Amino acid sequence: MNTKLLVVSVLLSGAVLTGCASSGKKLSSDATAPADTGMSTSGNSGYDSPIGRPVDSSMNGPDISQTLIYFEFDSADLGAESQTIIANHAKYLTANPNTRVRLEGHTDERGTREYNVGLGERRSSAVAQALELRGVSPQQISVVSYGEERPVALGHDESAWTQNRRVEIVYP
Repeated sequence: MNTKLLVVSVLLSGAVLTGCASSGKKLSSDATAPADTGMSTSGNSGYDSPIGRPVDSSMNGPDISQTLIYFEFDSADLGAESQTIIANHAKYLTANPNTRVRLEGHTDERGTREYNVGLGERRSSAVAQALELRGVSPQQISVVSYGEERPVALGHDESAWTQNRRVEIVYP
């Protein structure tokens, strides 16, 4: 009887250790902050599985690692670079109709709080409209504006402001 208990105990211990083994990949502790402070539109592409964001593992699937869309000062117009990012997310979302996305609008610190919340919402809504035009169901999309409240760059110059004028595409 003790032998059976010992065997079961050893097997369970092995299963627990195997399940807890680290893959050696570094995960972000802050899934909403960009991996670097440069102005590329690559988002958090340095992580294989950021918390809250799906990873498309198929070789032929769309690249959804780019999750940041930047805007010009006082504008909600989508630039040419953002079209590829939006198209890739639209492909992913239309192929996965049960997946939801949250579009988080942000602004730089200039302007009143109320104005910036409105501008952040216009930016998020512009991305939502572009996704919907590419076939994504409106029920898959939620829009939120943080205005100037969640900056990624804390400076008070054009370099910081440029990084803070963005929409983050988040898979909750």
